[in-house]
Amino acid sequence: MGGLFASTSIRDVQEDIFFGTDYHSHLGNYRAGMVLWNTHDGFQREIHNIQKDSFRSRFAQFLEHVRGQAGIGCIADDAPSPLIMSSHLGTYALCVVGAITNIDELSAELLAEKGPMFNALSGGRINPTEVVSALINTKDTFHEGINYVQSRVQGSCNLVVLLDDGSLIVGRDRLGRLPMIIGKDDDGYAVSFESFSFEKLGYHYVSELGPNEVVKILPHGVEQLIPSQNEMKICSFLWNYYGYPTSTYENINVEMMRNRNGEILADNESDPHLFDRLDYVCGVPDSGTPHAMGYSYKSNVRFARCYIKYTPTWSRSFLPHLQGSRNEIAKMKQVPIKELINGKNILFVDDSIVRGTQLRETVEFLKGNGAKEVHMRSACPPMMHTCKYLNFSVSTSENDLITRRIINQLEGPEGLEHIDEYADPTSERGKRLRAELAKRFNFDTIEFQTLDGIIKAIGLHPDKLCTYCWSGKE
Repeated sequence: MGGLFASTSIRDVQEDIFFGTDYHSHLGNYRAGMVLWNTHDGFQREIHNIQKDSFRSRFAQFLEHVRGQAGIGCIADDAPSPLIMSSHLGTYALCVVGAITNIDELSAELLAEKGPMFNALSGGRINPTEVVSALINTKDTFHEGINYVQSRVQGSCNLVVLLDDGSLIVGRDRLGRLPMIIGKDDDGYAVSFESFSFEKLGYHYVSELGPNEVVKILPHGVEQLIPSQNEMKICSFLWNYYGYPTSTYENINVEMMRNRNGEILADNESDPHLFDRLDYVCGVPDSGTPHAMGYSYKSNVRFARCYIKYTPTWSRSFLPHLQGSRNEIAKMKQVPIKELINGKNILFVDDSIVRGTQLRETVEFLKGNGAKEVHMRSACPPMMHTCKYLNFSVSTSENDLITRRIINQLEGPEGLEHIDEYADPTSERGKRLRAELAKRFNFDTIEFQTLDGIIKAIGLHPDKLCTYCWSGKE
């Protein structure tokens, strides 16, 4: 995934950039970067690998030696960013967050023009930020270049340009798949992926950029360069999983959506006697917990934390690039409270079920600590498609998805022609999928939120939401 924080002001903002960027650490743990600008030193930039260290620990020394009245910080899930570029438009720093899925096509086209040169990354890959810069540089102005980028990029692309006068040019993805939020204090402005990053830094919310909107930001004001468009496809998974609980996107708070989602999940239960059998409702920490709290409230079954995530040293398990690392982190960081598990019937709510790599360990872990019945609920519909627009998961093959693997085993490739039926809990194929999942992972029952249910929990019009990973509809 990845996130960014930027600011321009009449005062020094290096600490704001430092802490504002750190507040995006839940969105990535691969690389991070900061660039500061002041009138005396110009651009000052540093990039670090943060796979084994926190953002703050890697950039603390840099913070001691730089100052700037403007800057950008970035948590990147792959290639280094921000980059400092020079062209006929001038010298500028550029940060890109998103996933450019046609990068090979774009880079080949640009190279064929015998103009730009790209630094090769490992595996012969090209930094997406360089490609975006090259596209911008084909036009006469930044806003024309950014508009061109959005017309050419497939996937998603939020970006911030820091100019050599300390001003910012900010563009949101063409379909608004990711948020871009503006805040203000008495001395200037800030831009952030996560709205909550403003709270502790003294900024207050001003506005959220619309899809394809481009603005220029100076310490004294915001100028719209390209107006927003009506069509939007913001990622539904923002609220369900990877958005931070204290953040608000499109005026909808993440934690409150998850509570509502859990309530709807409980409302959808088909077994009228299930609640009477349960001792506790538990959430798979952390992101499953607020869904479980909503479920508990609606079902009137007590909420309990049957196991706790040891947070001081273990990072978020969906982020590491290697599957083995994810599994090890998921296993080591969850610590049980045996007294809440032994002899109990427990319903667990997880934010999602993607590969199924952690399901078996979860139920073995619970049954091994004496649980009688273990029921699993997913706070989102079955994942039937890999995301084409963002990098919130490292799964790039649809064969990684546990749902598809089971469908293939039940019916072979022909079964994939009936994906909509498998997603439907009332259809015979849907019942077979759930029965096979429960059998394979030794759950007493397993069920998923419905597509209508999660859309209702978010509260935006369905046309404004991207639900491709569940529905396959673009």
